[in-house]
Amino acid sequence: MFLQNAQGKTLQYGIAAACGAGFLLFGYDQGVFGGLLDNEPFLRTFGFPGATIQGQIVATYDIGCIIGTLISMYAGDKLGRRKSILIGCVILIIGAILQTASYSLAQLIVGRVVAGVGNGMNTIAIPIWQAETARPKDRGKLIVFQLVTNIFGIVITNWMNYGFTFIPQSPVSWRFPLGFQCFFAFVTIALVLITPESPRWLIMKNRVSEAQHILARILSRPDDDPIVISEIQHSVAALQHEAEVQRSVAFKEIFTRNSKQQTLRRMLLGAGTAFFQQVGGTNVIAYYLPVVLTRSVGLSSRMALILSAVDSMSLMFWGSIAALLIDRVGRKRLMLMGAAASSVCFALVAVGLRYGGPDNKGMSILAVVFIFVYYVFYGMSLLSIPYIYPAEINSQKMRNVGTSFATTVNWLFVYVVVVATPTAIQNIKWRYYMLFAVFNLCFLPVIWYFYVETASLSLEQVDRLFEIKHNGGKSLSWADATRIARTEDEDLQMHVEKDDINTEHYETTA
Repeated sequence: MFLQNAQGKTLQYGIAAACGAGFLLFGYDQGVFGGLLDNEPFLRTFGFPGATIQGQIVATYDIGCIIGTLISMYAGDKLGRRKSILIGCVILIIGAILQTASYSLAQLIVGRVVAGVGNGMNTIAIPIWQAETARPKDRGKLIVFQLVTNIFGIVITNWMNYGFTFIPQSPVSWRFPLGFQCFFAFVTIALVLITPESPRWLIMKNRVSEAQHILARILSRPDDDPIVISEIQHSVAALQHEAEVQRSVAFKEIFTRNSKQQTLRRMLLGAGTAFFQQVGGTNVIAYYLPVVLTRSVGLSSRMALILSAVDSMSLMFWGSIAALLIDRVGRKRLMLMGAAASSVCFALVAVGLRYGGPDNKGMSILAVVFIFVYYVFYGMSLLSIPYIYPAEINSQKMRNVGTSFATTVNWLFVYVVVVATPTAIQNIKWRYYMLFAVFNLCFLPVIWYFYVETASLSLEQVDRLFEIKHNGGKSLSWADATRIARTEDEDLQMHVEKDDINTEHYETTA
C-alpha cells in the first residue's frame, strides 16, 4: 500500500526494487542447476544422465526463454510492461512446481521449458520498464542495480547448494532449491502490483492523462506542473514524429532502405551486445562454475561450491562498481575494456588448465585466479550493458521488438553455450576456454567501429541522434550528431535537471 501512493525518489526506488526482484529470480534460475549436476539424489532420480543429457536438461530452460521472447515480440506492446512481468512470473511458478515434483526426465524438461517461457518474458519487459521510467542520468545506474541483484540470485543458489551438501542423501537437497524459485516470483508479483505502468507505454496507447499523472508522481510534482506538461508534450511529439518517419508496418520498417530511423542498424547493435556477452563465455562460468572447478580443475564438490559462491559475491561487487562508471566512462569504452580483458583472462585460464594437474598445482591455481579476475572486468562492463543498450538504442515504436530480438539472440546463444559446455569440457578440455579468448578478441574492432555512445542521453535524444546522423551523412561524425541532439533538447533538459534539485522540497511539502 505504501508504494501505491509514493512519489519522487521513493517511487523510483520502488520500481527499481520490483525490477531487481525480477532479475534476482532470473539469476537464481541461471545458477540453480550448476550445483545439482553433482548431487547424487538428483542424479539417481533421473537415472545418472551423461554429460550430453545433462547439458540438454540445463539448456532446455533456454529454449523456453527463447519462446518467451518470441511471445513478447508479438504481445509485449499489447500487454504493457507490468502485465507482461506478472504473466511471466505466473508461468515461471507453474514451471517451478513441475520441476520440484519431477520423477522423470520428461517432466523435469517440461518444467524447465515452462519456467523458461516466463523468464524470457521477464527479461524483455523488466529492462524496458526500468529504462522508460528512469531519469536519463539514473538509467544506467538503475539497470546496473538490476544486474547486481541478478548475480545475488546466483550467490543464493551457490550457498544453498553448498548447505544441502550436508544432507547428501536426501531428495530435499535438490527439490527445495528448485521449489524456492516460487518465493522470488511471488515477491516480484507483489512489488509489480503496487507500482505504476511506464508513462511512455501509456502515451503509445494514447492514454496521455494517465501517463501525465504517473510522470507527475515520478517527478513528485502536481499533474499540471509546467515540467510535467513539457515532458509529456515532448514525448507525445517525439512519438508522433517517429510515426510520421516510420509509416510502414513495424516488421516491414526493419528492412526499409535509407530509413531515417536506421531501425535495422539499431536492432543489430542491441542484439550485438547480447551476442558479445554470451559468445564471450559468461555462462560457462554462471551455469557451470562448480562443474568447471570439479571436472577441469579437479577440486572437490564442496570446495567447488564454496569458490563458486565467493566468485559470484566478487562479481556482485564489481558489478556494483559499474554503477559508478556506466555513465561517466560510457557504454562503448566499457565494452572495449571488458572484451579485451576477457580475452586475456580466458587465454590464461586455458594455459593454467593445459599445464596444471596433480603434479603442477601452481598452474591449476593460475586458472582459478583468472576465473576470478575475469569477473572483475566482466562485472564492470558486459554484465549489465546488454540489458541497458537494446532498451536505449531502439526507438519507442520498435523498442519492444528490438529488445525482444536482442533477448532472443541472448537466449539462443545461451542455449548453444550451455548445451555444448559439459561435452566440450569432457572432450576438448582446455582448448574450450581458448575459444572464448579468440571470440572476445574478435569483438574489439566491431565495437570500436560500429557502436554508438548512449550514456546520459534521453531516449528521445537517442532517436534524434540517428535521424541527425542519417541527414548529415558521412561528413557528420557521431560525436557531432550527439552534440546537435543535446543542443536541440537543451531547454527541456535544463528544466528536467532542476527537477532533482527541487524534488526534496516537493516531497517534504506533499
